[in-house]
Amino acid sequence: MTSRRTSDLTKTAILRAARERFAAQGYERTTIRAVAADAEIDPSMVMRYFGSKEQLFDAALAVDLRLPDLGAVPAGELPAALVRHFVERWEGDPADDALLVLLRSAVTNEQAAARMREAFAAQVAPALAAAVGPERAARAAGLVAAQLLGLALTRYLLRLPAVVALTPEGVVQGLAPALAATLSA
Repeated sequence: MTSRRTSDLTKTAILRAARERFAAQGYERTTIRAVAADAEIDPSMVMRYFGSKEQLFDAALAVDLRLPDLGAVPAGELPAALVRHFVERWEGDPADDALLVLLRSAVTNEQAAARMREAFAAQVAPALAAAVGPERAARAAGLVAAQLLGLALTRYLLRLPAVVALTPEGVVQGLAPALAATLSA
């Protein structure tokens, strides 16, 4: 294996371990030693690749929402498409999802809160603009974010039994009408 490939694998392992730790414990309680132990490497390697806990946290917060082209989604299907997209993201591999790290950390860490605001403003609003028009996109993005982040909080972090018990399609069916009302307001 080439040293470049080994380096990429090590960096990926560190980021995965960091996201899991930050998602489970938040910024304050996560340590470089714990991340290194989870990645099965020496703590000096974490410092080599990321420099500090703050820089590691920043790298772990990099979020690409991977939103589909919402302008191509029929208006009547848009609410369900949005809910389904986010549920699939979280259900796919939540331990590797910077969104959950952001959500858990944004309450107590201003850097995470700023990154969350930035991700939704830079990605959700433009994606929604293609579907609902630019004049409604910012307002709609804020309200859609409130509903989807509320879902993430209750299903994946707080794990409220009634919300956790729903199938992914049950979540879509239950939340899509609320998003439809939000998008039509």
